Amino acid sequence: MKKVKINYTNGQSVARLILDDGKGNVLDHIMMEELKDLLITFKNNYQLKLITIEGAGKHFSFGASVEEHKKEFATTMIREFHQLFYMIRDLAIPIAAKISGSCLGGGLELALMCNFMFADKTARLGQPEISLGVFPPPASILLPEKIGLAKAEDLLITGRTITADEAKSIGLINELYDTRKIMDAGFERWIETHILPKSASSLRFAVKAARTKFNHVISNFLPQLESLYANQLMQTHDANEGINSFLEKRKPVWSNN
Repeated sequence: MKKVKINYTNGQSVARLILDDGKGNVLDHIMMEELKDLLITFKNNYQLKLITIEGAGKHFSFGASVEEHKKEFATTMIREFHQLFYMIRDLAIPIAAKISGSCLGGGLELALMCNFMFADKTARLGQPEISLGVFPPPASILLPEKIGLAKAEDLLITGRTITADEAKSIGLINELYDTRKIMDAGFERWIETHILPKSASSLRFAVKAARTKFNHVISNFLPQLESLYANQLMQTHDANEGINSFLEKRKPVWSNN
């Protein structure tokens, strides 16, 4: 059974992706591969004006698979995950995330890569990786670009989770709705007003132009952070202790190295 569902609406001009693993929509290697396969099909779909991403059930995504963060898998996992970001960069089709419930870790990173983020008041957003002794490479460069360095450092270094109201107040999300039902209706009106009247071709150029600096940052700094993560961080005791203690459901014992 597919972990990413897709349907097309609005005269085939909107592709709607639904993350669905039956629980927290964890971004494991299977879901990542399915997402990448779909992005490949979008490349030559010249009538596509918008891609939307949401989670099935109550949550957007609990994040990337912690099991796949273990040392023996980490290098491959992080490389595969980052390919998603490069593919979205190159695709240059507008993408919007619709967020309910938990949007954490790799789930928030995927949402950050979108051009637009919409949420209802059940949304909880955060980068909790530091609590596991690691750091989130994409968020470490995307968050400062989205909300500024001071606010980004708060989330990245403390690992705290914020409410939808706080996310709206710091400019992380574009629109906030009281409920998911109201968000669904408001989102459809937004698509009809701001996306459908536009040229699909021109929208791609607009995305490329708007993201000139953003894409430069991704291209130049994400490979550096990937190397820092795989070649240095994962060689430390505490990074491995953090991952293993989470999987073993116990408190980590830090050695501070």
